[in-house]
Amino acid sequence: MLKSHLDQFVVGQERAKKILSVAVYNHYQRIQEIQRREEEEEEMLAAQARREMGSRHPVEDEFPGQQHTINLYPPSHPQSHAHQSSNPPLGAQPLHDASPMTIEKSNILMLGPSGVGKTLMAKTLARVLEVPFSMSDCTPFTQAGYIGEDADVCISRLLSAANWDVAKAERGIVCLDEIDKIAMARVSHGKDVSGEGVQQALLKIVEGTTVQVTAKQERNVQGGYGPGPGGGRGGSSMGQTLNNASSNGPLGAGPTTPAQGSGNKGDVFNVCTDNILFICTGAFIGLHKMILDRISKGSIGFGAQVRSSSADGSDSYDTMLAGEDELFRKHLPFYTPLHEQASQSKAPFGAAASPGLPHQGPPPQNSPSSNLQQSHNTLDLVTPTDLHRYGLIPELIGRIPVTCAVAPLDRASLVRVLTEPRNSLLRQYEQLFALSGAELRFTGAALWEMAGQAREMGTGARGLRTVMERVVGEGMFDVPGSPIKYILITRSVVRRESPPIYLPRGQQQRFYTLIAAEEEAWEAEKRGEAPKPEKPDFSSGGEGGGDGGEGTGVGGVQNGSQSFEEYREKVKVAGSA
Repeated sequence: MLKSHLDQFVVGQERAKKILSVAVYNHYQRIQEIQRREEEEEEMLAAQARREMGSRHPVEDEFPGQQHTINLYPPSHPQSHAHQSSNPPLGAQPLHDASPMTIEKSNILMLGPSGVGKTLMAKTLARVLEVPFSMSDCTPFTQAGYIGEDADVCISRLLSAANWDVAKAERGIVCLDEIDKIAMARVSHGKDVSGEGVQQALLKIVEGTTVQVTAKQERNVQGGYGPGPGGGRGGSSMGQTLNNASSNGPLGAGPTTPAQGSGNKGDVFNVCTDNILFICTGAFIGLHKMILDRISKGSIGFGAQVRSSSADGSDSYDTMLAGEDELFRKHLPFYTPLHEQASQSKAPFGAAASPGLPHQGPPPQNSPSSNLQQSHNTLDLVTPTDLHRYGLIPELIGRIPVTCAVAPLDRASLVRVLTEPRNSLLRQYEQLFALSGAELRFTGAALWEMAGQAREMGTGARGLRTVMERVVGEGMFDVPGSPIKYILITRSVVRRESPPIYLPRGQQQRFYTLIAAEEEAWEAEKRGEAPKPEKPDFSSGGEGGGDGGEGTGVGGVQNGSQSFEEYREKVKVAGSA
């Protein structure tokens, strides 16, 4: 269920989604087991209290201070000696520990380049979890006593997300983002206050300890001091509305109540972190080079492969390597079938199109997915030794046993990011134009070109919004208050060779005719054929009303679908002849 929910928002990254789903599921299992044991212990204590009440005289409860019932067997009675002899002296028998078995937690480390879905997966789970969830950025963390945030501020944000309920916060999930920024730095002078010292402070918090959290008063928007959790000292109740617990404020701006009479000091909460799950994420730029240096063979001699480095430094972000199947199969720390690995790394362009989008077919011959060599993610081969060389201390690495890598997005995956997720950029901008009474459409060639430009930026899926704003920025200025009803974005528009195609009301048939012509030219180009010069004829069908055209996706035809399908069939028959 958790992975199915992640599939609706995150494209690819199958292994990372599986590991994250299993970790959260096991966390739920641990919490339920702890609750069951606590309930059993409470029932046993209640039964013991009932038994004691049955053996006591009613006068002892009616009159406080009354002497307890006299023991039936005095110390001189032989039955009393027999009771005392039942307890053997210390050391006569081996010690027996009757404590139940404890299921330990398994913290997670997700590493990969920027813009591939690490933070998105954590935020997506945070929306559906029934346990408190907080996200903290490790970049401003410093040692105690220096300017910045202490390491225990992540527990403060979790307590704020739990509405200051300690028992609920002790079973929550903490996401430590950008954990690679606290790696040990080799400074020539001064002291590294945000490196090894912060890792040392996180050791006991991640493993399990009791953290004292002081709820301080915060300055509110009006300029005065906002309330702190006073626990019933007056003022408003503790059920105030939650703010965003993942903010970088001192306490995450959580729900508070006024602490009148306490000055600037707040209440102190003791939070045990034994059952708090920690999910750490980071880009770890340059780590794949250390891994390649460790596993690579010598490059001396004829026929040896030499790993080249780009002059612009772009290889610091590209963690994929092709043509090393045997080497990766030897060092891969987990089992993955070859056919599954090939399908994940080279998903065909438009293989799983979103509803309303036509099947895009195979990519052009010059696309990355047409390469026959299988690509591998170098970060899948990471070991604790590599993380130690990068700058993490061994004590912290040992407390995060599960490691999973996320792969960079190729061009076909970026097209899927544009179209498939529930809140994809394509749907967002279509809805944005629909609020102004206009219909926005993109052709398949335009989506492929936008994905290529975003991939060249090196920022992952975040570059898609940059490209989208450049393409539709002019249209967002022209459409509101104008008679424009239809906007078509083609590949020439994305390449800045022509302006967007604007059509007024009543031009629905022409709008879908242009879409069909662009799609036919794109499919012919993918097949390596020359585009047909003739224009499609929709005179036999279709509706050209100005109020139509509510289809979704690229080339989505609702009112004129019959004529469009007839035209496609005619083209296929002509091509086969």
